[in-house]
Order: sequence, then structure tokens, then C-alpha cells
Amino acid sequence: MLKALIFDVDGTLADTEAVHLEAFNHAFVQEGMGWHWDTALYTQLLEVSGGKERMAHYWGMVNADVKELSAGATQATIHRLHEIKTAYYENAVNNGAVQLRPGVLALMNEALKQGLSLAIATTTSPVNIAALLRAAVGADWRSHFLAVGDASSSPIKKPHPQVYLQVLNDMGLQGSQCLAFEDSFNGLRAAMAAGIRTIITPNSFTAHHDFAGALRVVPDLSQVGLAHLRDWHAQASTRMA
Repeated sequence: MLKALIFDVDGTLADTEAVHLEAFNHAFVQEGMGWHWDTALYTQLLEVSGGKERMAHYWGMVNADVKELSAGATQATIHRLHEIKTAYYENAVNNGAVQLRPGVLALMNEALKQGLSLAIATTTSPVNIAALLRAAVGADWRSHFLAVGDASSSPIKKPHPQVYLQVLNDMGLQGSQCLAFEDSFNGLRAAMAAGIRTIITPNSFTAHHDFAGALRVVPDLSQVGLAHLRDWHAQASTRMA
């Protein structure tokens, strides 16, 4: 029986990536890095989960021939960049730069009314989650979710299933009792590795990803209700029986 819906955040709950990109470039200017990520490059870099990890990966790309004398100095710079980027992103969200994707809030409300639990499983930071959901749901947003897994509680990023395994443990549920909602290849791999059937809602940054193994791939959730989800979940459970 379907008992919970687990949502990724960036790209799934909301089209956040364009604002994240703007925030990264703001941080690079503030720190005089001489870096600029355009949309094509950022689309490529999104294959690396996590903002700090993404910057570290890019650092290696542009400094491939440089021997790092102090790994600590590099990490300190990345940490400072991430703080600036996060503050910019939070301010942008608070000023209305990001809204939930079509159908997300309606599906959440329907699930809660019918007794299902909601959870978050993301590689983003707690600050980013709070900024988005406080604006979209309200100051009491946390009370809507039985469990929240994020970059602070699950440091091993997707496609590793750590964050999904943490959320399942916190909810006391099995993967087979849940559905996950993702937008990317890494997210799909993470959810599947935790035994969770997954609905994909791609966006412009992830439309080219390989979604083989997803339960369904739909443009967004505007035409998806709980009846659809129960039916898809039951059909998959029957096939696995």
C-alpha cells in the first residue's frame, strides 16, 4: 500500500536552477574568481550533485595542471563562495524569484488530506529548503513533512541513496511503500537504489537525461492526482509480485 510521497527539491518542487546559476555567478564576482558559468556549462555541471561538490569539480577542471599546496585553502574558498551564493539565493526566493512547479502543492495537499505522509530527500542545504517552502507553503512548512533529509543530514550526495535511506528510516517505512519525485538521472538512481519507485518531472536542465527505470516520466504534476499514483504504484507492485 502506498503510504508516503518523497520529494526532491531543486528542479522537482520548483524550477530553481536558473536562480541557483545566477547566485553562483554572483558569488564568483564577489570573490573575484574570474569564473562565469553559462547555461550550457551549468547544465553539464549539474551532473555533479551538491553546490560545494560542483564548485570543487569545476575547480579541478580549470586548475587541472596546478598542484594544490593546501587542500584546506581550496575548501575554505569553496565554503566562502557557497555562503555568498546561498545568501543570494535565499534573498531571491524571499523576493518571489521561485515558485513551486505546476501541480506540486495540490498533490501535496491531496496526499495529506487522504492520510499519506510527505517527506523531502534532497542534496541541497537546509537554508535553501526553508527559503523555498516558507515562501510557498508558509512559516509552518516543516509540520507538513514527516521527514526531511538534506545536505546536512546526508552528506553523501546522490546518486548514492544515503538521503533516501535516512528518510525511510526516519519515517519507519520500506521503499516499496513510497513513491519518489525527481527530475534528474542522479536523483532517479538514488531513489531506485533505495528501492523506491520514482516519478520523473524533467526540466530544461535535465530533459536530456536517461530516465530508464522510472515508473513514469511526466512533464509536470498538473495532471497527476493521488488516484493516478495509487494506480501506478499498485500496477508496479503487481508486476513485482
